[in-house]
Amino acid sequence: MSQSADPTANSLSSDDVKRIERLQEVNQRLGDELGRVIVGQVDVIEQLAIVLFARGHGLLMGVPGLAKTLLVSKLSETLSLDFSRVQFTPDLMPMDITGTDILQDTPDGRREFKFIRGPIFANIVLADEINRAPPKTQAALLEAMQERRVTVLGTSYSLDEPFMVLATQNPVEQEGTYPLPEAQLDRFMFLIELTYPSEDEEIQIARSTTGEELPSLDSLMRAEEIIEFQQLVRRIPVPEHIYRYAVRLVRKTRPQEEVSPDWMKPLVSWGAGPRAIQYLILGGKTRAALRGQYMVRLEDIQAVAGSVLSHRLITTFAAQSEGVDAKEIVRRLVDETTAEGVSAQ
Repeated sequence: MSQSADPTANSLSSDDVKRIERLQEVNQRLGDELGRVIVGQVDVIEQLAIVLFARGHGLLMGVPGLAKTLLVSKLSETLSLDFSRVQFTPDLMPMDITGTDILQDTPDGRREFKFIRGPIFANIVLADEINRAPPKTQAALLEAMQERRVTVLGTSYSLDEPFMVLATQNPVEQEGTYPLPEAQLDRFMFLIELTYPSEDEEIQIARSTTGEELPSLDSLMRAEEIIEFQQLVRRIPVPEHIYRYAVRLVRKTRPQEEVSPDWMKPLVSWGAGPRAIQYLILGGKTRAALRGQYMVRLEDIQAVAGSVLSHRLITTFAAQSEGVDAKEIVRRLVDETTAEGVSAQ
């Protein structure tokens, strides 16, 4: 079926239809380009693209050596965006991230304060091992992630768009770390889990990383076009039953709600908040646009539910003792909500 023959395209302008086609093409090229240096991780690359075009932030979870830093730096290279990496350590101070005022001499002999911008002033900021810094330093990212600005000594400075924070965390080594508070976790649109590559992929990694230098990647777009795509995503139509499905799914994660299933209540102490609903819808819109669709479908919400919800559930000791993690709980809730036929209401 041709794109113009799709009846759902009637709710979009002809220009938006063309932009969706362009975004789908760019997304395919982005995966191909990153595939030249990143072996496997196809799902991770798609999730990063969703976070970028949805104007969100991502938390990358994976053991060391899975090319998290390389993936993020190469992503910025293909998009012609400024990239900065901050290694979080116990002695890292907030001013090391935001910048600070420094007293300097002027040409006319006077002395005045000048603001020196920190690494947060980039389009893509990689907060490496974010849980190694104390809460005060972690909090330095909160205003930037939510308000897209930083405040230093009473003066606010706007951050350039597009702006995205990608933080990494090691799920195994927890000694000497500071767990991220729920308020900060909630500001990450996606929890993106990186898993070990397959045997064939590891053979390919061994060949490609022990030979010649990695290739430079082609630039696919610039900041202005990324911002246009971020605005386009917001215009993707969402059927009423998809809104109802997203709301019901999130409400079922809360053990205090009547719609919460009995089997889940002993496993979860706190569920997801309203921001999870917003990110489910935005994630669904972005996934649809990246795949050349003109409206959000149920499978789009189902595909992003695990990444949106799993880090927003606080599991109980009973769940941990039974070996049930948040991802498994979300998977079961998605299956149950789908089986109830909420989408048909």
